[in-house]
Amino acid sequence: MLNEVIVEKMKDLVENCMGDSQAACKSNCPMNTDVKKYVNLIGQGNGEEAIKVIREKLFLPGTLGRICAHPCEQNCRRGDEDSSIAIASLKRYAADNFDNEANWDLSKESSKGKKVAIVGAGPAGAQAAIDLSKQGYDVTIFEKLPVFGGMMRIGIPEYRLPREVIDKEYAILKKLGVEVKLSTEVGKDISFEELEKNYDAILVAVGKQSGRVDRSLENHDAKGVFHAAEYLKEISLTKNFQGAGKRVAVIGGGDVAMDCARSSKRVPGVDVVYSVPLEATFEKMASSNHEIHGAIEESVEFKLGNGISRIIVDENNRVSGLEIKKCLGLFDENGNFNPQFDENQKEIIEIDTLVFAIGQGVDNSFDNAGKLATRRNGTFESDKLTMQSATNEKVFVAGDCANAFIVIEAMAEGRRAAKSIDRFLDGKDLLEGRAIENEGGYKSKLYLPTEYLPEGWDAAEKVERMSPNTTDGSDRIKDFSEVEMVFTKEQALKEANRCLQCECKLCMKECIMLNDYTDCPKTLFQEYLEKGCEEMDAKIAYSCNMCDQCTLKCPKDFEIKANFGAMRSEYIKENGGKSPMSGHKAIEMHQYLGYSKMFNTTNAAPSGKKTKYVFFPGCSLPSYNSEAVGNILDHLQDKLGGEVGSLLKCCGKPPKALGQDDLFKERFKSVQKELDKLEAETVIVACQSCFGIFNAYAKQNVISLWELLPEIGLPESQIGVGKESDVVFNIHDSCSIRKQTKIHDGIRWIMNELGYNVEELENSREKTRCCGFGGMIVPAVPDVAKRVMERRATETTTGHMVTYCAACRESMEKGNTDALHILDLVFGEKYTKAKVQARNAGPVKQWMTRYKSKMELNKRK
Repeated sequence: MLNEVIVEKMKDLVENCMGDSQAACKSNCPMNTDVKKYVNLIGQGNGEEAIKVIREKLFLPGTLGRICAHPCEQNCRRGDEDSSIAIASLKRYAADNFDNEANWDLSKESSKGKKVAIVGAGPAGAQAAIDLSKQGYDVTIFEKLPVFGGMMRIGIPEYRLPREVIDKEYAILKKLGVEVKLSTEVGKDISFEELEKNYDAILVAVGKQSGRVDRSLENHDAKGVFHAAEYLKEISLTKNFQGAGKRVAVIGGGDVAMDCARSSKRVPGVDVVYSVPLEATFEKMASSNHEIHGAIEESVEFKLGNGISRIIVDENNRVSGLEIKKCLGLFDENGNFNPQFDENQKEIIEIDTLVFAIGQGVDNSFDNAGKLATRRNGTFESDKLTMQSATNEKVFVAGDCANAFIVIEAMAEGRRAAKSIDRFLDGKDLLEGRAIENEGGYKSKLYLPTEYLPEGWDAAEKVERMSPNTTDGSDRIKDFSEVEMVFTKEQALKEANRCLQCECKLCMKECIMLNDYTDCPKTLFQEYLEKGCEEMDAKIAYSCNMCDQCTLKCPKDFEIKANFGAMRSEYIKENGGKSPMSGHKAIEMHQYLGYSKMFNTTNAAPSGKKTKYVFFPGCSLPSYNSEAVGNILDHLQDKLGGEVGSLLKCCGKPPKALGQDDLFKERFKSVQKELDKLEAETVIVACQSCFGIFNAYAKQNVISLWELLPEIGLPESQIGVGKESDVVFNIHDSCSIRKQTKIHDGIRWIMNELGYNVEELENSREKTRCCGFGGMIVPAVPDVAKRVMERRATETTTGHMVTYCAACRESMEKGNTDALHILDLVFGEKYTKAKVQARNAGPVKQWMTRYKSKMELNKRK
């Protein structure tokens, strides 16, 4: 059973791993639209597929491409660096160019014989109608307006949202057989009680069509005073407003206020339009920047940072002026909205029309009997997830009259309500298996720090956000034609390719073995926690190279290697001290020979010298080049006053890597015994795995050979030997010492001293990749090892690798790349392309070479 520390680490990983987390654009979309996918498709020039992805979730792509408040853009990761992706504009591009009605999904289940009434044909009601109709319900929508779209249609000006776009997209209702009764007001033309009687379920999806004026002001009811809802409704339906004069003032600083002001500029007979927000600067206004800029371009005059002092009327009780006063602040010391004014700073502006855009409310007059519980703000009490009414189980609520503030939220509530109605009518639990993050917007865990963003994300051509072209400000106010143009293909492609395509899975992109077993670490370790490692295939843990590259790539630094290491130890305990992988019998044989007298030797410094240092060449180097082993010991003894002995023995890394903890302790104890016998102060290690083991467990000081050589120098005869060589080397750094900068520097110093040219690999030093030998996976999971070797070997940019680990060198050659150990160069002639040859040997020859290394060491005692 895994120890508690590892279990807690796994739980932490499962809880916080971002591998399965959605990009913020998708998670923050209340309809969970796969923004990243369709933006990527647009960037590839595949608009046909992009619109299919959009329509999987949205029946109003063209509408939303124009007027969505786009929480996706507000949370776009790119926006933290420069400017967010113009997601809405890209959606519109796909809709306007590729949305073919012939491709709409009109599939439906067979009739269930049950009827649903929907009050309101806004986006919430329409979305619910579509979903319920497709599920086999007979749906009837009752809409008091003579047109589709609800408040979305009469509240959003036509210059922002052309009516033909709404009508085209709403045509899906008729195609699906939804009955729509326009100009039919519930509570007037038909009672709510009749709906209750004649329908199996009801969805209330009425909009906020009841406007507000500031009734605390004298003359608030004068002629020429209107609220935004009635003002925009009439303009929307008639492109005019009969009650408007020539000089209009709009009170408020939000998008509705800008809609009123900009619409006023288009109303026949209006000459001057004022915008009077309490906010002192454009930046503090609640309205969208592009709405403010549009108003400025259309010559709306702003009176920033002002509130109403009084409404001035003429002898006919018609507004004739507005006295405004300077606003000093919007909130009190407790953070409550409580505007403060300077009564000494006042100004009178001449107007004849005053429009209040300070909020709207739900018109609940259809519920004459008051059967539906309401909140203080006039919306209906309902469950946020199921949307079921708090007081009537067959009634559900969605959109403006529930919790939504924007169109996309209203659609999401309509969809949740439809799902609940389906369950209600089928007698199922409304809550079981549901979560708001699956049916509405939520904050994703995914957040990649700048250094983890894709390479090239900040290229100059990607920094500037594309903006749609617009018509000229002075020309466009002549009518209600659309102001903002659709992206050109060039603009769309360029903007889409700014997308960072946010996802984590950086470990998955790096690690070959993880991809064989899972889609991300969270999924894998969740399975381990649920089943226990004993029920999981041991091959998984033994496929890990233990290279730590996954942790290096992880923004949260999860230590996956430690988890697999702990599992290996458990498998060993369960299997009587042996590895459960049959291939590891080869390791057992290696260990048997590696600790035999035939292949081990311990030598003190040459006669008469104190053994201050012990040279420890490891296993792989002595099995590869016995002459280099003898030569480097010669050089060390020469430079260190002869006070260098030697020890040829395995450090114990293989059993440790397998999880044979007790065996490792026993093996290293025998190594430590030999070191103690020599009374050495410092161990000089040539092998990188040995370096890690000795640093962690040896009593003596430990120094890498590759740190030491820059201090003592190379053999004089070899300085500059590689000058004029026609070979340029890549350096492969060992993953086991990825954090050892001094060793990296030492190797590069050596290559420079030798005179060879070096071209650095992209993945080098601390970012180096495993050669394939790590974790003892070669005999156990050879197919994974082979792929790791080949990937690393093919990274060469010159065709020649030099490394300072003999096992790594062997891997590079197995990956079909010319590879040398650095000591081949330190003690060899000038290396040229003409000298390229295969150097790998079979096990028998390797053991013979190790025996020769033993002899070489013995000569120098």
